[in-house]
Amino acid sequence: MIGIGLFTGEEVSIKLCPAPPNTGIVFQRIDLQDKPLIPALLSHVRASPRNTRLCAGNACVFMVEHLLSALSAYGVDNVRIEVKGSEIPAGDGSAAPFLELIEKSGLKNQNAKRRYLRIEQPIHWSEGEVHLIALPADESRYSYTLHYPHSALLNSQYFSFALEPQLYKKEIACCRTFSLYEEILPFIEKGIIKGGGLGNAVVIQGDRILNPEGVRFQDEMVRHKILDLIGDLALLGRPLMAHVIAIRSGHSSNIAFAKTLLGNKD
Repeated sequence: MIGIGLFTGEEVSIKLCPAPPNTGIVFQRIDLQDKPLIPALLSHVRASPRNTRLCAGNACVFMVEHLLSALSAYGVDNVRIEVKGSEIPAGDGSAAPFLELIEKSGLKNQNAKRRYLRIEQPIHWSEGEVHLIALPADESRYSYTLHYPHSALLNSQYFSFALEPQLYKKEIACCRTFSLYEEILPFIEKGIIKGGGLGNAVVIQGDRILNPEGVRFQDEMVRHKILDLIGDLALLGRPLMAHVIAIRSGHSSNIAFAKTLLGNKD
């Protein structure tokens, strides 16, 4: 898969390669000397604005969350992802292009037992108006409340669904990343985001959507928040069996919550 990087604006590419049992999800920067491996684990997360970044030494990969979300939804436990460039292609700002890539690559059952992360008691994380909680459950369910009181168009949205491949494909995968115009403009002016545009994000200005095609769902934004949450929690390294409830969370709070979950793992 070849595309443009959201931050660099440069052409980047990825290739999904088979990996043996117990490998986990691993990125490999094949454009760098020694072709370093970067495991998709919480211990390799480094702070980065408006995305999730993984590093091993000086080798990093930006914007991993949408690809990780798709891999998690399709139950991919082991894969080596060859990356040319410092970030994952932006695609259209959703996880749909990555689902297509997974489907074209094909899936294979391996002779190994899947190890779940199960929640035995409620686990809560809060900071200000941001809250995340995991409740014991016999399924992987995600519920999200989005609240932008200063945005007349967004205001509040809520969505909940059980993680299942075909339901994810239908209800979540095509939902694009979004931003308020006044929030994203400084990043563009400072050259932090060089590859962003209406082709890979929904941009909201006041009470209108700037994208001429509009939205794919009336609540596309909250659905994308769930997409991101699934991708960030994939960094636990094990499929999560719980009902995760999130209120106003973003990448940094998702990661902090994941670390809390890992500290209480069964």
